Amino acid sequence: MELSLIIPHIEALIFASEKPLAISDVVEMLNSAMGFIEDRATPEQVEAGVNAISEKYDSEFYSFGLVESGGGWQFLTKKEYHKTIAQLNGDKFLKKLSVASIETLSIIAYKQPVTKSEIELIRGVNCDYAVQKLLEKELVVISGRKEDAVGKPLIYSTSKNFMDYFGINSADDLPKIKEILNQEIIEATKINSKENNDREEDEKEEGNSEIISEEIKNEEANGFLEKA
Repeated sequence: MELSLIIPHIEALIFASEKPLAISDVVEMLNSAMGFIEDRATPEQVEAGVNAISEKYDSEFYSFGLVESGGGWQFLTKKEYHKTIAQLNGDKFLKKLSVASIETLSIIAYKQPVTKSEIELIRGVNCDYAVQKLLEKELVVISGRKEDAVGKPLIYSTSKNFMDYFGINSADDLPKIKEILNQEIIEATKINSKENNDREEDEKEEGNSEIISEEIKNEEANGFLEKA
């Protein structure tokens, strides 16, 4: 099948989809829609088509682009226009997760699959409300039960919406804890260095002020002696 023939169809499918579309999904839909054509689309052709579309929308002329996230491809507005499109939904669009929800979500993301009691053991507080909110926002899902634990408690994992929300394709794409800690150390060093430099500048200015003040006093004393 000619690539130029299927590219518009690939673009239309991804544009119309409410969720990210995997290459395999696009191949199946294309071949289903074009069933009357003997020459069927292949995953390689669809992938080449997706790359061509992605390259097209990388241009600064477009306010949106084709992004791979959540296990598939979707059109998303570029980050430069976030504040502009936020006007559509006001505060609701800009509403962020609470600190408790972020902490709980982080534990689930890095420890999944994990039980509620394991989350609470790490956080040191009850997490019923935070977990419920994350379930309502569809950022986490109940992925089963821990069969070898007493009472077979529910276990939680991140959802496809989570991957879509954070622009990743799997939990493996999450930043490593070590990388985050190293970055925090670097930032702390930068801040401390700036504070030390500011302190040194202040001390230097104070020292210069004292010297100038002393010189003024000497000049005034000399002037007084000359008059005398």
